[in-house]
Amino acid sequence: MTYFESILKVLGIGLLLGAGLPAVFALGLVAFARGDGSDGTGDAAVAPNPAMKALGLALFTFVALVIVAAVLWITRATIIHHTGVDLFPFLPKK
Repeated sequence: MTYFESILKVLGIGLLLGAGLPAVFALGLVAFARGDGSDGTGDAAVAPNPAMKALGLALFTFVALVIVAAVLWITRATIIHHTGVDLFPFLPKK
């Protein structure tokens, strides 16, 4: 059962980051465009909405932070080896 649980965990994270993160980025693009006054058709502009623009920027920031955290997680052993700094001290070590 351990192998099956491990496979399901990897599948879940892969789906979340492989499909979920690009979907959040796409929602950020839509929100930012609508906040800027575009209706998506290119024909007519709508009134700018600063709240939608801020939502788009927040979603872009979230995606960027997830990517940076993932890269730091992958390279954590090298960072600890060269600098002695553990960026994830609250997580268990193997």
